[in-house]
Amino acid sequence: MADYLLAIDQGTTSTRAIVFDAALVPVASAQQEIIQIYPAPGLVEHDPEEIWATTIATVREAMAKAGVTTREVAAIGITNQRETAIVWNRATGRPIHNAIVWQDRRTAPICAELRERGVEDEVADCTGLLLDPYFSATKISWLLKHLDVRSAAEAGHLAFGTVDSFLLWRLTGGKVHATDATNAARTLLLDIRRGCWDTGMGELFGAPAALLPEVRDCAGDFGTTAPELFGGPVRILAMAGDQQAATVGQGCFTPGMMKSTYGTGCFALLNTGDQPVASSNRLLTTIAYQLGGKRTYALEGAIFVAGAAVQWLRDALKVITSAPDVNALAGAADPEEQVYLVPAFVGLGAPWWDAEARGAVFGLTRKSGVAELARAALEAVGYQTRDLLAAMRADWPAVGTAADETVLRVDGGMAASDVAMQFLADILAAPVDRPVVMETTALGAAYLAGLAAGLCPDLAGFAGRWRCERRFMPCMNPATRDRKWAGWQDAVVRTLSRTQTEIERRG
Repeated sequence: MADYLLAIDQGTTSTRAIVFDAALVPVASAQQEIIQIYPAPGLVEHDPEEIWATTIATVREAMAKAGVTTREVAAIGITNQRETAIVWNRATGRPIHNAIVWQDRRTAPICAELRERGVEDEVADCTGLLLDPYFSATKISWLLKHLDVRSAAEAGHLAFGTVDSFLLWRLTGGKVHATDATNAARTLLLDIRRGCWDTGMGELFGAPAALLPEVRDCAGDFGTTAPELFGGPVRILAMAGDQQAATVGQGCFTPGMMKSTYGTGCFALLNTGDQPVASSNRLLTTIAYQLGGKRTYALEGAIFVAGAAVQWLRDALKVITSAPDVNALAGAADPEEQVYLVPAFVGLGAPWWDAEARGAVFGLTRKSGVAELARAALEAVGYQTRDLLAAMRADWPAVGTAADETVLRVDGGMAASDVAMQFLADILAAPVDRPVVMETTALGAAYLAGLAAGLCPDLAGFAGRWRCERRFMPCMNPATRDRKWAGWQDAVVRTLSRTQTEIERRG
């Protein structure tokens, strides 16, 4: 009987496959890291062939560990790093260039030029997004221009996709070129109210309609895998961007519920229901999920560097040998020292959106050392999350302003750090809930696939299964909180690439 579900979670630093049983309990998993390619400062790429190879390898390994065959797998759900752009040849299936990763900043001049033309309000009204290199459309523009392939794209010889679309194409043997509404909503090309590609945005960014995938619900028929890949065909019944999949996995189906995922970056989503909420504080209006043709919306704040700061300590500074080591090192920091790390390694995301900002450290004294730097790396996550929560409260009054009215559900690798999560609760002055099942991104993808397959309950039934592993309660002295927060705000202003007068003028 086919009563297992398989989630493919293709992330920024690794690819994972997890087999779940019908009760959505993880049975087996496999994971492989992928290489980060840095052609120049501010540029980040992945090899699409490595993404593909690690996907196939991890799926096969996870199925072998679980002892299941394709006949026992009811469906596959795919979740992925969003905004990362891949263009490939339809005839050969081969990418024409490395994947340009969401962190990549090479298209900042394109964004600046469009901003000077005064079109950002038009773009935001249609897509819910801002003009920033983060999103996919300017990456398409760059690829078509620099590889001189625009005519091939217009003729329909090339295909564009975020990682989900590329994997779907390969998994189905080139039979299906599609994406889901949540990934499409991250391209700067989707009209988020109508749920379809916008002709005007396509013309503005030079993205031919012939290049784009079909937009579908998050749960539904996405085709079947080629039989030779896994020993038999398996239905693909779900796709969702990683942050939206985590929102589903956290059971945030009620307006006002909020989750924050701490992986390479940090992404906080606030469910706003069936109406998109326009942000006055440079947050993103996006699609949380789309089921049965009905869209549920969210406000999102994107932080480019969270866990990546710990990777920096490990790989560049070599002050720790593994990521969990940061907790003990931070715990040894002198509490009298107040060091701030503003991790703008690839610019600053919400609510600043400064593509030209670069990382900086403030507050160093002669006594400061690696322990204080480690603590600053963890605390930066809390400070940046508070930036987002403050903006969300300003944009949407329905978000609670009292501590007992706001509960943040957290997940992602960095959420395993008790040190980081306790500071998060302290600086937010709000409870932070960590779930029993930490693999919420993969869980969300598996649930959506199970929903489409008829194995899983409806949204309310699934939400009722959510369980808290630990709640972190704020215990920081309010005066200390205010002092630390003021120090962070000062550090960020000093890091920005433009003057505070310009910041205020832009709003």
